[in-house]
Amino acid sequence: MSYELVIRNASIPQGDRQVLTDILVDKGVIVGFARDFEPGDAEVIDAKGMLVLPGVIDSHTHFNDPGFTHREDFVTGTSSAAAGGVTMIVDMPCCSVPSVRSVDNLHSKLNALEGKGIIDYAMWGGVTGEDVRNDVLNIVKEQAAEGVVAFKVYMTPSVPTYPRVTDPEMLEAFYAVAETGMPIGIHAENFAICDFYTNKLKKEGRTDYPAWAEARKILAEKAAIQLGISFSEESGARLHIVHMSTAAGNGLIKAAKLKGVKVTAETCPHYLTLNAVDAMTEFEAFAKIAPPLRRPEDNESLWQGLVDGTIDFMATDHAPYEIATEKDAPGMDVWTSFPGIPGVETLVPIMISEGYNKGRLSLSRLVELLCTNPAVHYGLYPKKGAIEIGTDADFTIVDLEKEWTLDKDQMHCKPKYTPFHGMKLKGKVDKTIVRGTVVYDDELGVVGKPGYGEFVKRQTISELPRLLKY
Repeated sequence: MSYELVIRNASIPQGDRQVLTDILVDKGVIVGFARDFEPGDAEVIDAKGMLVLPGVIDSHTHFNDPGFTHREDFVTGTSSAAAGGVTMIVDMPCCSVPSVRSVDNLHSKLNALEGKGIIDYAMWGGVTGEDVRNDVLNIVKEQAAEGVVAFKVYMTPSVPTYPRVTDPEMLEAFYAVAETGMPIGIHAENFAICDFYTNKLKKEGRTDYPAWAEARKILAEKAAIQLGISFSEESGARLHIVHMSTAAGNGLIKAAKLKGVKVTAETCPHYLTLNAVDAMTEFEAFAKIAPPLRRPEDNESLWQGLVDGTIDFMATDHAPYEIATEKDAPGMDVWTSFPGIPGVETLVPIMISEGYNKGRLSLSRLVELLCTNPAVHYGLYPKKGAIEIGTDADFTIVDLEKEWTLDKDQMHCKPKYTPFHGMKLKGKVDKTIVRGTVVYDDELGVVGKPGYGEFVKRQTISELPRLLKY
């Protein structure tokens, strides 16, 4: 039997152990494992004993293409992902023109992305308050049939083409999505609370950047998650809390899981490692995001949520803005700069350095959080998210010992900023491989070709087990 690729000396996860093996790849999928295998005419990549993870999935990105490509486009966004060890992204429905709220809009977006992706990608579907008011909730089942992986609703305003939901409109969306068996993800911030206290602090003359976090209170996330849990109980829908930022939210999700509610949650590296006072004082607009950065005690609670199973997986909410016009334009302040940061390139390095290498996360939990769980949750497993015979040959190869400093100017996203600038890390992506093809090499940079990445439809409908550890 011939093979196209052999990855030699790969240290692959087996639970919390690492096992040295050669990985045999043919036609873009894993076909076997061996030791000291004679590769014949196959291409050979020597992993040199480095950790080889299943391809990492970032299931929450805003790549802004088509429509807002001055912020990011699909070539720069997927290049940044590849450089960060991410082999697949799931793009949100809101930040494109048109936003994805129908099958026609989905096809329009996919057609615009043709020939651009460096890595593979799936898509969120969309449903808004406007869709409820116009009585067109048939769009939910239609998008589900086209392979989207989940549906997104905003409780606070997003772009003009993606209106937020009122409470009863959100409940109607829950009822509609429940019929598909798929997850419904909510941006969990109570709009009235955020709006009122933003205006209050403005009137008080607050111009310091931590005021942004004070205005968007912890209570705003807490109240929104409580409402979402109630709607899940009422409708039977699978509630998913995106970019959860607070200890309060962590406690609510844990309690709901103990009751048997169909609820899952993700968090992001910035909510684990940064706090509002320090980061927003230093980086100002370049650390402004919604939900905002929180407190050190929230950081620690979220780490614990990752360990005990309350939080199901990691994502980034990658959402950059153009610096000259939207982040740091003349006259902009804490209230007028746009909220969002790049993240797809820093996910793996931070989780390796601050999670695995510092002993906060076991190897098995790292793999679940970055690879397996998002694949299962979004119906992409076992095509994605595993190192098994028959799965796509997606690999994130990590040099666990390499020490380096994160530099915004070396990033591959279109706008060069990050609140992680200057952070010292241990553990760096050495290679990113998608379906047996190297798309990033730490020495050569991004080597993948635009258009190589493929759209992957949802393969199945599957739920993560609600398992909590004590």
